[in-house]
Formats: sequence, structure tokens, C-alpha cells
Amino acid sequence: MASFVARRLANAAGLLLVISAISFWLTRLLPGDPARAILGITATRAQVAAERRHLGLDVPVAAAYLRWLGGAIRGRLGASWFNGEPVAQAIASKLPVTLSLAIGATVVAGLAGVAVGLLAAVRRGVADRLLNAVLTVAFAIPGFVLSLALVVAFAIRLRWFPATGYVSPSASPMLWLQSITLPVLALAVGPAAIVAQQIRAAAGDVLGRDYVRTLRSRGLPRWRLYGRHVLRNTAPAALTALSIQFIGLLGGAIVVETVFALPGLGSFAAQASTQGDIPEIQGLVIVLVCVVVAVNLLVDLCYAWLNPRVRAA
Repeated sequence: MASFVARRLANAAGLLLVISAISFWLTRLLPGDPARAILGITATRAQVAAERRHLGLDVPVAAAYLRWLGGAIRGRLGASWFNGEPVAQAIASKLPVTLSLAIGATVVAGLAGVAVGLLAAVRRGVADRLLNAVLTVAFAIPGFVLSLALVVAFAIRLRWFPATGYVSPSASPMLWLQSITLPVLALAVGPAAIVAQQIRAAAGDVLGRDYVRTLRSRGLPRWRLYGRHVLRNTAPAALTALSIQFIGLLGGAIVVETVFALPGLGSFAAQASTQGDIPEIQGLVIVLVCVVVAVNLLVDLCYAWLNPRVRAA
């Protein structure tokens, strides 16, 4: 197991290095002159040249990347070109908001998707077709439409949850839970439908196998049959679907954060992209890649635990 983890960590480190280099090079290809954008159109050529030297834009891309990489290894991602705030500090203040939404939506999507998918696999016939139709509609609803519908129904009319805003869990765990409930539900509906479809297909295949029919004919209780045999064999499909959906939720959270006015990475990414703040863009890319790599590593470890043969691959 230790060698398996070591191989995955080595692969993750190589992936981070390659992606950071590519993203750093691509940010240098963005149109416009950041120095001119910072100083304004009234700045002289001498002032713009001095600002370019201050920003490190006068050195070759390779040298600038190595300098940035040395700081990133020590946890320093540079400072914003427009407000001077350290990028690592800015991302650290906003990352918990986005992770709260993504993790919460993944948990809700996993629980709901597994339950609905198993029900659809067991209840073949009219119930299965009805559930399939509901899942298709749920997947097709745009995130911003569902967000607005939830706000109107549960925030404006019923007044159960706040319409906008975010409360830190350290300030009030209950208010924090209330502030993320509607955004999490808005994010979870689509992924839950996808997970349910995957579980429905995987569970239907498992239920049709000979050993399952044998266990059922011997009178094995349903909760043991589904919990110990069916769920364990459908777990890889669920893990694959959930890991992919979690990565997608990191991007999908931008729209939901905008609707609910949450101070997450969505607004941070939009502002950095609009201003052309390359240190913030580069820092955001590498942090999100680290999150994705960590999720994939966790999924690989779960695969190895469920199926020991994976460790030798």
C-alpha cells in the first residue's frame, strides 16, 4: 500500500509541475499590457517600462516561471498586481466557501443519487421509468434557474433560509448551515441525477448476476444483500461519478456563488480574469489543480481499499 501511495504522489507532483508550467506560459500570452492597465492611459512610456520591470515582465518566461515556482514551493504565490494583497492569503480566505459548497453538494448528490439509483434498479417497471424521467428533467435544469427558484420558494415566500450572504462556521455553525443550504441544493440536483443513473446501471448489472440470485434464493435479508454485496460492487461507479462531479462543481459554483452573493472563488476568478491579474489567475489555477489532484488521489485510495488488485497496477 505504501508503494501504491508513493507512486500516486509522484504522479501527482509531476502533473502539478507540468500544469503549472503550461498555465504560466499561457497567462503570458493574454492580450494587453498589464503595466499599462495598472498605470492607466496617461502613463508615459518610461513609467510603463519601469512598471514592467517591477512586475517582472521584462525577463524571459522560463526565468520568471522558475522564480515563481521557487516561491510557490514555499507557499508564496506572489501578490496581486492591482491591490498588492498576497495571492495565497486572498485564496485562503475564499477557498473554504467554495469547498463548503462543493463538498456539501457532493455529499448530498452521493446520498440522494445512491438511494434513487438503487430504488430504480430494484423497482423495475413503471416506477423505474418514472424515476428515469424525473432524473432527466433534474439534469436538464440550468443551475441559475434552479437557484432562483429555490430563492423564491424557500427564502422569499417561506423565509426558511437567507436569500444571500455567507456566515463563517466559526461565527455560528447554525447560521453557516442555513447560508449554504440553498446553494448546496442548487448545485447537487444535477450531479445527483448523474450519480443515480450510474448506480441504476451498475446495480442492475449486479442484481442480475448468478451469485446474487443464489443469495436471494437462500433467504439472505435484503438489507444485507443490498448493503454488503450490491452497494460494495456499485461503489466504484459511484466513486467515479462523484469524483468527476466534484471537479465540475468547483467550476459550477461560480454561477451559484453569483446568485447567492457568496464570497467564494467564483467572484475572485471573475475579477482576476476581468482585470488580467496574472498572479491571481496563476495562483487560482495551481490551487484548484491541487484540489483536483487530492480528490483523484483519495479516489485511487478508495479503489485500492475496495479492490486490492488495483494496488499492483
